[in-house]
Amino acid sequence: MSKLKDYVPALQYGAKVLPSEILGGGATVFGNAWYVDYTNGSDSDTGDAPDHAFKTIQAAHDVATTNNHDVIYLSAYAAHAQTAMLTISKSRLHFIGTGVGFRRYGQRTRITMGVTTLATDVFLMKNTGVGNSFINIKFDSGNTLTQAVSTVGEGGEYASYMNCEFYNSAKLTSDTHSEMVLNGDSAQFYDCTFGSLADSVSGNKIRPAVLLTAGTVASGAVSRDVLFDNCRFWKNAGGTATAMIKGAATDVERVMEFHDCQFIANVLGSQPAVAIDVATLTVGQILLTGDTCATECTKIGTATGIINCTPARVAAALIGIQANG
Repeated sequence: MSKLKDYVPALQYGAKVLPSEILGGGATVFGNAWYVDYTNGSDSDTGDAPDHAFKTIQAAHDVATTNNHDVIYLSAYAAHAQTAMLTISKSRLHFIGTGVGFRRYGQRTRITMGVTTLATDVFLMKNTGVGNSFINIKFDSGNTLTQAVSTVGEGGEYASYMNCEFYNSAKLTSDTHSEMVLNGDSAQFYDCTFGSLADSVSGNKIRPAVLLTAGTVASGAVSRDVLFDNCRFWKNAGGTATAMIKGAATDVERVMEFHDCQFIANVLGSQPAVAIDVATLTVGQILLTGDTCATECTKIGTATGIINCTPARVAAALIGIQANG
């Protein structure tokens, strides 16, 4: 899998880079370009040039044309602070973080949320559109609001996330709070990081990085044909119950593939019993392919429907091999 840095040598604020240049395929895209600068922008401006940028992402979303492959460039000067849930309901929009350098975590373009007061602030961002992409962005929530569930709620179709980080510092004593609630149809994640090795789960709680709960983000939405490619899932576990992925028997339809992924628990914390904690899958399968592995987890997963397609590993001198399970 080619990496984002192979497509675009540098993304600098103000440079007009077409989605086709980043996502590949060579197709010509005629969408509009919109700019968001939380530090210097204004929602009363036109948003069509760096020196006329909007202040908020929601303003750019609202003026963008759905199904037009419009590009929304996000400045990396300071965090794009959300005081209410960012709702992405339009389709075929492309959100590009403009911080120079490519990171699987610690991206300089950050979308953040502190503690809010609206009961509707279930997520920092909710995506229900079709064919939207998010590139080079860190999604960071610390919302302790009772109704808050996760940092990102993905309930669209064919969404693509590249070089993104999903982080949540809140509700570390929860079994159901997470970095992402995933109900996306054909969602694809490349070079992304979910969770934290620093923030310790408090007590023997599940507190997953990715929560699969059908219908939570959008009515009828369920994870199907999902791909994670070269992604990291991090946890500082509070006990053996802590997991990276959590779901019920019908929360995965058809297939979910983890290719060249790493499930990593902090050696200073507890050792999760399984990285992927799902019930016996009845309408889909989870495939482990490529060099997918887990560290400091007793097993990657043990449920019926998780299929290990990774190559057998042989211990070498001075190097032990932990069984994937």
